[in-house]
Amino acid sequence: MKNILVIKLRYIGDVLLATPVLRTLRDRFPHARLTMAVNEGTEDVLKWNPDLDEVLVVDRGGLVQQIRFLHEVRRRRFDCVIDLTDGDRSAMLSRLSGAPVRIGFNEERRWRGLLYTSVAQTRSDVIHRMERDLEAVRMLGIEPKVSPLVLHTSHQDEGDAARLLGEAGLGADSSRPLVMLHPGARYWFKAWPAERFATLADRLTDAYGCRVLVGGDANDREVAHAIRARARSAPALLAGHTTLLQFAAVLKRCALFVGNDNGPMHMAAALGTPVVGLFGPSDPSVWGPRGRNVEVLYKGLDCRRCFHPTCERGEDNCMRQISVDEVFAAVRHLLTVKV
Repeated sequence: MKNILVIKLRYIGDVLLATPVLRTLRDRFPHARLTMAVNEGTEDVLKWNPDLDEVLVVDRGGLVQQIRFLHEVRRRRFDCVIDLTDGDRSAMLSRLSGAPVRIGFNEERRWRGLLYTSVAQTRSDVIHRMERDLEAVRMLGIEPKVSPLVLHTSHQDEGDAARLLGEAGLGADSSRPLVMLHPGARYWFKAWPAERFATLADRLTDAYGCRVLVGGDANDREVAHAIRARARSAPALLAGHTTLLQFAAVLKRCALFVGNDNGPMHMAAALGTPVVGLFGPSDPSVWGPRGRNVEVLYKGLDCRRCFHPTCERGEDNCMRQISVDEVFAAVRHLLTVKV
């Protein structure tokens, strides 16, 4: 194989969990040109990935833009496409790429399986999404090997992180642990309540003198302000004030990350920051953070009957069943190593 395209048209965490596939391909084909196609907004996860030669951002605009993008894909004359998305749109892109070897998943047993030359099969003992993605390389005769997630930042990102922390009044006293709280979630029923994050912020400050940050993107500003308004410790707000890689550089300086099941949780784990992951409708055996210092809180409720678009349990939903005491106990376990 000399020219390989990997497709992952999902979210930030999904793209990050696919980076061991890139490392496996680079190890097996050290001289191949390796390209990855991803959705807009996720590409920065791969910006400094040493295993990649190019990142293509899939255009979801009008017909003209999509035709232009497809032309660019075909112009590169890939000899192999590995589609890790398990979706119709990416399967079509695989087929229209013109690559003679096209590998993908088809767990729903839909028509898209006909668009691949080989359909990857997931063994019954493979549960986690990262390991599931690695099963695709078996179709090339490669024995998959789990490797760490890959996420890098630049010197500029590191400098920006130092500046942002200084502007927030958190840059001077390095003796006090820096803790990132991340309340954002793609769906409301995957989010731990804001008032509990606020209580946790106060307990972290009281018990350990922590410097507490509330992170997130622009969509998380409202919940971040709600946490600050409820917390007497007045945590600093970063939500909506960083790029993805600036946020990653801040995470590298943190003694702990506490947040819902989302992309930043996986970013923290990839960077070696201890993680307390809060899980509700998603199963951590499939989506849990991968790292050495990880604690997961999960009630194990069966959410299949009402996972989307709403939750029928109301005040008794799975995220509300996670108490502040439970989260603080997990935090204490990880922080005592750092403090």
